Amino acid sequence: MASMANRANPLFNNLPHFLTWRALGFRTFCSGRMGFSSQSQRQLDPESPVAGTKVLETFKEEFEIGDRLITLESGKIARFANGAVVLGMEETKVLSTVAAAKGDAVRDFLPLTVDYQEKQFAQGVIPNTFMRREGAPKERELLCGRIIDRPIRPLFPAGFYHEVQVTASVLSSDGKQDPDVLAANATSAALMLSDIPWAGPIGVIRIGRISGQFIVNPTMDELSLSDLNLVYACTRDKTIMIDVQAREISEKDLEAGLRLAHPEAVKYIEPQIKLAAKAGKHKKEYKLSMMPDRTLEKVGKLAEAPIEAVFTDPTYGKFERGEALENITQDVKKVLEEECDEESLRLLPKAVDTVRKKVVRRRIIAEGFRLDGRRLDEVRPLYCEAGNLPMLHGSSLFNRGDTQVLCTVTLGAPGDAQRLESIVGPPTKRFMLHYSFPPFCINEVGKRGGLNRREVGHGTLAEKALLAVLPPEDDFPYTVRINSEVMASDGSTSMATVCGGSMALMDAGIPLREHVAGVSVGLVSEVDQSTGSIKDYRILTDILGLEDHLGDMDFKIAGSQRGITAIQLDIKPAGIPLDIICESLEPARKGRIQILDHMEREISVPRTQDDRNSPRLATLKYSNDALRRLLGPLGALKRKIEDETGARISVSDGTLTIVAKNQSVMEKVLEKVDFILGREIEIGGIYKGRVSSIKEYGAFVEFNGGQQGLLHISELSHEPVSRVSDVVSIGQQLSLICIGQDVRGNVKLSLKATLPRPGSETNNVVEESVSSTKEAPSVWAAAGDLSSNGQQNQSSISEKLPASKYEAGDINDSTSSPPILIRSAAECDEEEKSAGLVQNSKATSRPVGASETDHKPKTFHQDSSVLAKSGLLQTIKDKMSKSFSQKEGDKTEVRSPVTAKTLKIGTKVTAKVYQIRTGGLVLDLGGGIRGMYRFETNGKNDFEVDDELRVVCVSFSSKGIPVMSLVDDE
Repeated sequence: MASMANRANPLFNNLPHFLTWRALGFRTFCSGRMGFSSQSQRQLDPESPVAGTKVLETFKEEFEIGDRLITLESGKIARFANGAVVLGMEETKVLSTVAAAKGDAVRDFLPLTVDYQEKQFAQGVIPNTFMRREGAPKERELLCGRIIDRPIRPLFPAGFYHEVQVTASVLSSDGKQDPDVLAANATSAALMLSDIPWAGPIGVIRIGRISGQFIVNPTMDELSLSDLNLVYACTRDKTIMIDVQAREISEKDLEAGLRLAHPEAVKYIEPQIKLAAKAGKHKKEYKLSMMPDRTLEKVGKLAEAPIEAVFTDPTYGKFERGEALENITQDVKKVLEEECDEESLRLLPKAVDTVRKKVVRRRIIAEGFRLDGRRLDEVRPLYCEAGNLPMLHGSSLFNRGDTQVLCTVTLGAPGDAQRLESIVGPPTKRFMLHYSFPPFCINEVGKRGGLNRREVGHGTLAEKALLAVLPPEDDFPYTVRINSEVMASDGSTSMATVCGGSMALMDAGIPLREHVAGVSVGLVSEVDQSTGSIKDYRILTDILGLEDHLGDMDFKIAGSQRGITAIQLDIKPAGIPLDIICESLEPARKGRIQILDHMEREISVPRTQDDRNSPRLATLKYSNDALRRLLGPLGALKRKIEDETGARISVSDGTLTIVAKNQSVMEKVLEKVDFILGREIEIGGIYKGRVSSIKEYGAFVEFNGGQQGLLHISELSHEPVSRVSDVVSIGQQLSLICIGQDVRGNVKLSLKATLPRPGSETNNVVEESVSSTKEAPSVWAAAGDLSSNGQQNQSSISEKLPASKYEAGDINDSTSSPPILIRSAAECDEEEKSAGLVQNSKATSRPVGASETDHKPKTFHQDSSVLAKSGLLQTIKDKMSKSFSQKEGDKTEVRSPVTAKTLKIGTKVTAKVYQIRTGGLVLDLGGGIRGMYRFETNGKNDFEVDDELRVVCVSFSSKGIPVMSLVDDE
């Protein structure tokens, strides 16, 4: 090809090599096409450069905890990050990276940002969003970020105010392990490898318990069976962070779990130290923003005495104390301005806060008194009120000191459950607690944005605490949402949310096992500066907001009388001994019991509400075809019902769930659903229907989702009726009682059973039907139908009608076909048309959404064998041959064999004796129809089998048997 190019154009020889096609990776022109040359072609060209092989130096540590093999790896991925580690447990791998901002830090706090990401590629799934990519961080990602943030934050050195960002990403997940603990350990290892000053490493472990046996690193399946979910973080000798969700575990058992967790978590520390020795960077000398001793001493001399006077006066409230402290700061500022001390003026707010912290802590340790004059183990005054908003499903107002929380409960259908997109855990959540901290609760001005890490964390803690006492989903199918609005904040609003949420659930009628309360425990310690060990400390029960700010820990503990349900421990120093943590459990238990006593006095059992505000939930079973009919095209019919009634309807496989605001709304929805779909017919049940056609012997009524029933002329009124049209008309709406059903599924209805008897003011028949036999779907009533022990009072279900059972009383022959009494409107119309009795037949109406097949009764199935047995096929043949019945005056003569359509009262027929009984004869009327003849007094009774008799139909028995009488032909 090169020679051809040279012959075509000699100028190609003068081109430099880097401009040639081969150097650029292109093939030469051939057949008018151009493309990239393959690797093999380039290797054959001696002039093309060959790429070398990149060698990625990786460092790995492997170790076991429990029965799980864990690996720490660095150097292969994210090599430019200040620190990057991939931690793997089985097939779950998490990458954590850290980076610090360059330059000096001009601020007085540590701007630490932790981002945890769970992208759907980790489980081999494309996101189900419109853009097919992940959006804003989900609640779970924020919570996992807090799990990482809380243990690493206290270990940064004092005065280190450089911006630090931690990014943890799940690379792959097998769904067995929760990646949050893995990400926390990977972050600790990444900080160890970086040049950022940090007093680590730490170890984070998860502990579960099944049947009293503790499990280290439990899987997600094991956690679903566990009554304990403990996440524990520590250094070699001190506790850093605790997060617990439990099912009323005792303080003693929890302490045993903590004692087990500490040595297991320490196993993560040594591999991190080894990895840092291999691949770690030298720690960089960052500038620390330390306060000069001269400034602290000067401000202390000016402000310590007035600050001590303010904080030793228990009459000061939260805002009065803050105003007094601001006045002291302004006085000190004037003095510093006169001295022109610019450095001290710049650090004045932080210096005053340091002096305030010193004064408060010294008084608590030395004198045992707190800011508001309480003893160390004393709980603030309480105020509880349940049901303060009666129009809501449930509500409560809880006050502890100046902290006030308003909680409301809203109940919904199972379809209202929150859909989760986490790579582990359940796909939905039916219990939600949303915590809100508006700016006005601390008298500040601020903006209300999206998800807030603090609000999500506090709400989830309260949600965990209450989840343990909720009834199981099978017993209580509602979706429950608690909304907690902080009205005033002076410490421990999350624990106040637990108390208020528990009372609101009781007010909503939810059968909680018992109340749950929460209290926050604090710590003030005195540290030996030479050794760093704690030489004296005080444990504070029910801490104020300022005690939280000035103290060493915020130990939130929630539980019931039986045990602990949730814990969250956050600390400020670089660890607290586990012995002090365990010692704090007992003061928290005593404070929790005091709060529970107040709550029990306000509301102790699920409240019983009236039907006006009490929500209702009904669960009905239907076939999938019926549910599709209810939904309508694109769900239009379902949405129409929801818009008209205000109820919520959800459909799953064979199940229809309805949630209504009250009983009246539920009745409206059930009426609409019954008309479209219908229910199983019950004898004694009351149904609403519409008259579809009128015959001389009665009216056909369409009801219960398109089913047909016969309203016989004898069932129209207690008084004799000559014409059916005098009482009912086509299209008229009626309330009827089902009084029976024949073997073909045709239903017999009665109007007179719903009417009062002559001479009586009430109708006993209707009262008995409503009280004992009216259908009651599975309906859950929040509070209204729940007793104090949480059991629901449900009306008994009446006896279901048989679908194809026939009993002939004293006439019972298994080989004979049963008689047919009730005929559908279509059959009667067809007969009357053929006989010339009806000129224009009116079409039977159908409910909205019902097809031709759906229009038939549910229990009626017609095939050729049934038609043959009932004589309908023979009738069709008779019609085609025009062998129909003849009129003889007011009597009807029918040629044998008789059929179901030709047999009426007054019909004469020639029959054969089929059987001879003690009281009468069983007659074969032909066409598979059996009738009976009762012996008359002093009449002939010497009959023989196969004797032919001329008989006439005079009536029908209660079981549908034609009653015949001998015809006198003379």
